[in-house]
Amino acid sequence: MSAVALQTASASADRRSCWLGTPEIYFRKNIDNSRLVKVEDPRREREMKFFGVALFCLFLLVMGYALQHFRAIEYGYKIEALRSQRDGLTEMNRALRLEEASLRDPERIDLTARKLGCNRRNRDR
Repeated sequence: MSAVALQTASASADRRSCWLGTPEIYFRKNIDNSRLVKVEDPRREREMKFFGVALFCLFLLVMGYALQHFRAIEYGYKIEALRSQRDGLTEMNRALRLEEASLRDPERIDLTARKLGCNRRNRDR
């Protein structure tokens, strides 16, 4: 037999087996659970309370860790900002000390005094 003939034979056999069985019929059944009463299980209730308390403790631990972590990051940023401010102030202090030293130079003071003295003499005459 050829491959096409085998496929046709198997397809017709599948169609026949589909029609030969009993049909599936589903009946709808209404179920009324309004009269059922739930029995309380004290062991299960105790387990659920313990689980809730354990979950709450875990939540507190995680939140405490997160709070510490984020505060440490925040303080790190503050420390870095204060360090850069300190470095800037140190540099400004160094520049001001240099300027003070250059202004206290005796030669510069003498030169400035001579110019002022010379200008006063010329003005008074």
